[in-house]
Amino acid sequence: MKRIFGLGSPLVENLSTIGDVICASALWIVFSLPVFTMGAANVALYTTVNRCMRQNKPGIWKHFWQSFRDNFKVATIAWIVELLVMAVLTLDTLVFRGMWIRGDGMGGLYWVALLFWLVALTWLAYVAAYTARFTGRVRDVLYFALLFLRLHPLYTLGMMLLITAGLALCLMAPVLVLFAPAGLCWVSTFLIERVFRLHMRPEDLAKETGGLPEKK
Repeated sequence: MKRIFGLGSPLVENLSTIGDVICASALWIVFSLPVFTMGAANVALYTTVNRCMRQNKPGIWKHFWQSFRDNFKVATIAWIVELLVMAVLTLDTLVFRGMWIRGDGMGGLYWVALLFWLVALTWLAYVAAYTARFTGRVRDVLYFALLFLRLHPLYTLGMMLLITAGLALCLMAPVLVLFAPAGLCWVSTFLIERVFRLHMRPEDLAKETGGLPEKK
């Protein structure tokens, strides 16, 4: 029994990981409720997942709040730009979807609009990750996130499929919202970090031992 329920047992470690996922997801939901704070919440979630779930550092609340506070200004300004882009793309998608349902000849553009909408969501993920990992001005964050999106189409496709699967699962089973934010973020780090490492200097890569470094 001690082997099963001991502190170092696989069962306890797995339960602890599930608890971390739920806690991080709950923090993201609460801090995203005002909407205008969602950009900073995205950055804080990425930071927390990296440090607590990939590096096994304790302190979900500590890392989330510190990242939220430190990146609030840059993340919020970037989020306003992202929100405007998403609003336009969402409106276009809804308009073309209505045409598609009615059998309008222009309705086929619904799928094109939906594709651009998913690409924009992937861009949002890159923006949050870049802000969490590196220091830069708002325009640099937006530019490099878009650049990575364009330079690595296979990773971008992987991110799009991940986001699509996450949205579909949450629509089918809303209870998964308790797991989806941190769970999807955790999976996405394996794709996004590969992209970042392709563009990092050797001396910075050498500092990464056993996990992701603190923000530069």
